[in-house]
Formats: sequence, C-alpha cells, structure tokens
Amino acid sequence: MLLAVAGVIAMAACGSSSSGGGTTASTITSVTVTCSPSTIQYGQTSQCSATVMGTGSFSSAVTWTASAGSISASGLFTAPSGGNVSLLVIVTATSTQDTTKSGMANITVNPVQQANNVAPVVVDSGPDPQKAPTVNTPYVTITICVPGTNTCQKINHVEVDTGSPGLRIVSAVLTITLPPQKDSSGNPLDECLVFLDGYVWGPVATADITIAGEKASSVPVQIMIPSSSSPPVPHSCSSQSMGSNGNEGGSVDTFGANALIGVGLLQQDCGPACTTSPPPDAYYDCPASGCNPTTVSLAQQVTNPVSMFAADNNGVLIQLPALPDGGSLTVNGSLIFGIGTQSNNGLGSAMVYPTNNVGDFTTTFNGTSYPASFIDSGSNGLFFLDSKTIGVPPTCPKPNDTWYCPTTSPDNLTAVNQGSNGQSGPPTNFSIEDANNLFNTNNSAFSTLGGPNPGSFDWGLSFFFGKSVFTAIENKSTPGGTGPYWAY
Repeated sequence: MLLAVAGVIAMAACGSSSSGGGTTASTITSVTVTCSPSTIQYGQTSQCSATVMGTGSFSSAVTWTASAGSISASGLFTAPSGGNVSLLVIVTATSTQDTTKSGMANITVNPVQQANNVAPVVVDSGPDPQKAPTVNTPYVTITICVPGTNTCQKINHVEVDTGSPGLRIVSAVLTITLPPQKDSSGNPLDECLVFLDGYVWGPVATADITIAGEKASSVPVQIMIPSSSSPPVPHSCSSQSMGSNGNEGGSVDTFGANALIGVGLLQQDCGPACTTSPPPDAYYDCPASGCNPTTVSLAQQVTNPVSMFAADNNGVLIQLPALPDGGSLTVNGSLIFGIGTQSNNGLGSAMVYPTNNVGDFTTTFNGTSYPASFIDSGSNGLFFLDSKTIGVPPTCPKPNDTWYCPTTSPDNLTAVNQGSNGQSGPPTNFSIEDANNLFNTNNSAFSTLGGPNPGSFDWGLSFFFGKSVFTAIENKSTPGGTGPYWAY
C-alpha cells in the first residue's frame, strides 16, 4: 500500500521474498506531481506532493526543483517576493532511485493586487543599459494622451523626481503629437529649467497623464529638445548652468531616462516669480524672430501632475527596500500617491520636517548647519559638502572625481535634519563606500553612493533605501499639516 506523508509517498510491506530468500528487483514507472494551490501571488507558498509508482521494493524519495522561486525538501514552494507580470513556474520532482523518471506541475504566480494609487518603481540600469547605463535612478511607467482623446502613448523608464515639479519628455521618445502651449501673445511658449549639473530646454505642451489608477487632465508639460533643434537655446538659458553636462534633455542617453516626472514639494516649477516683470530666465516667448524671456500665468506653467489628480493629490510616498553594502543589481519599490488619504499612505510614526517656500530644510553635520538642504529622489547619490570639510571622505581619482572614495570603506557618518519649524529629528546615520568599487560590481542600486556638493546636503536616492519617505505638496492639507514638508 502507498501512504502519502507530508508530500512524500512512503511504501509499507510491499516487498516479497522468494523461497530462496532473494528480493524482487525494483523499478520506478512514473512520478506524478500536484501542487495546491496552483495559483498564488508573489511571496506566497504552495505545497507540492509527488506520487511515485513502481514495482518491487522501490524508493518513493524525490528531489525538488523549481524554475523560479524556491522549493524545500518537503515540497513547499515559495514564490519570488515581487513582480509586475504573471509568472508561470514549473515544479519538478525527480526520483532519487531513477533520475530518468520525473513529474512536473505548473504554478501560476500573479502580481499582488495594488491599490489604485500605487505605481511600481524599479531601480535598474536604465532605458539604454548597453550604451548608457544608469545608477540609482528610480523609474515608473506612465501613459500620456492628447487631452480629451484616446490618442495615447505608454512610456516606461520615466524617472521619479521629488526635487522638481512637472513632466518632461525627451522629444525623440514621443510617438504622438501633443498640442503646444501658447503664451499671452499667441506665440509658442518654451522653457529653460536648470538643474545642479545641467539644464533642459524645449516647448511647453499639454497632455492627459495617467499613472497607476490616477489621472490628471490637460497638464502643461515640457518636451525636451536637443540644442540643434529649433528654436535654439538662448544664451540666457545655457549660461545659468553651473554644471558641466550642458543640455541634458537632448537625448535619452544624455538624460538617462525617457522622461522625468517631478512629484516634488511645489505645484508649479517657477511659481509666482514667473508671473511678474521682469521675469526670470525660465519661460520664453518664441516667435519666428527668436526667443525672449516672458511672464507666464500659474495655469500655463509646467505643473506637478499629482496636484491635479482628482484625489490623492496632496503628496507622494516612496518606499524602497533596504540594501546591503555593495548594492543590488535591481530593486523594486512603490510610488504611492496621497498622504493620509488611503489605508496605504498614512504617516504612521514618520516625523514631519516642514521646509521653506523653496523646499529647503537644515542639515547639521559636525556641528555646522547647512540650511539649503533637501531630499531629492532625482539625485543619484548622497551629495554633501566637499573633501575640504572636516569629516568628509576624499573624492575618487579622475575620471570619477565627482564621487567619494573613502580610505575606510564604508565610512560611517551621522547628521541631524531640522525642519523650518526649528524641530530636529533623531540622528540620521549613513555610510559612504568607495564609488570605484561600487561601479565595478555592475549593480544599479546603492545606499552608500555619495559625492561632493559644497555648502549643503542633497539627500538623493541613496537616502531612500530602507525608508518610507513622504513629500507633501505646498498649500495641500494633510494629517501632518499643510505642505510643503518632507517626512520619514
């Protein structure tokens, strides 16, 4: 008789003896596998069992393998921890007596059902990893449409940036034509936006934007164009950049993403400063005769799309797992819309750090305060001070001298953040590893990557790993008070 115990078939008293005391030869004829349940979600388990059939005094022992996830010696299958598409896993039990005999069963692993306000985030080597790999860059997938139509395009590898507001798309990526935004004179409206390491330039258009289950309609967005395109980049734009990267938005490879979605503290990317004369060199009136700085209303400025959602529009929450020293090849996390609007975006024990009107708070390091500090998922490291400051690691040799290479790696450091309300949080511990060593791993995600930024702390993506980081939008009400603020 065959008896199934804990997924293994045991045989009791099946042998027979001849009159001379010999035993009958044993043979395995088949192995059959069943798994229950046969459909699970990522991270869940399924118990598999094997029925071994044979003749003579055969062994019912099997070894287990699975094409994905893991499976124990007792047949307990555990699915991978996360994924965005359904996965078909083949589980195989092979007879230990006759390895030519095996049985298989299928397990379907489905994505965990997300709330309508959750967009999956991936940190990987970018949209063109063979030619222009990226590090520490969080990406989501969005859908844009010509406003009020079904003429739409899905765009992946859209960088998530808590340091700026608004959607900006590399022109070469677009396969649909978005209607241009006109200024008060009826001329095309173009924009220059300056980052720490370069700038982007191009016309303003409008689009409907959908992310996860959230939609913003007729949002002003920027289409980033190369310097060789028309209209040309005005000198008053290009001369503002302190970085060496020049026009970063001219191609996917120079930008490191197909687009950027700014989900930062501010509702518009310029705000009241661009509504009055004389205007800053940000928005330009661009008739055929050339581009000149112009004023622009708040409604026409490139806008944080989250602030235009019908719900969950007061901020965002980014969640990324903790990483080991040395980093990881890829990382999956979540961009969650709203603060205190659903069961999955409550502040919990997070401390609120209010900012000034440009999104800065104060970081204190080695007894010195740096009031122009900020939290920015669009910066791919921890950028702080420089090696002339006591306690700061040395920079790497060229050509990686924009990164730190401490003599003791990791170099463990501590700073304290303080909100604009004067309240300080507990010490923030962080570590910096030798950037050259990190880059040699071929990993894409690092919590210990850092470089110089004289005069302030830029708490870039390295800061986000292992935390829940909230970004509250200005003038929006939340359970933690009215934005703008950071919380973690």
